[in-house]
Amino acid sequence: MLTVAERRVLDTYQEYLITPGQMLCFSGPNLERDKETLELMSEKELLTKESFRGGYSLTRSGFAAMKDGE
Repeated sequence: MLTVAERRVLDTYQEYLITPGQMLCFSGPNLERDKETLELMSEKELLTKESFRGGYSLTRSGFAAMKDGE
């Protein structure tokens, strides 16, 4: 079960039509608001934290969770 914050993050990936392995960069207020959620989603292996500041790639598990919530 996804939290409201996790759903919001995945909705952002869906808005930009991100697929597994593609990176999305969060910045400014969005990064500050979702930083903790992004880290937790990385720990759950829904996202992969990239070396680029604010960059997170969607995993296959994250993609499946995103599609399940449609």
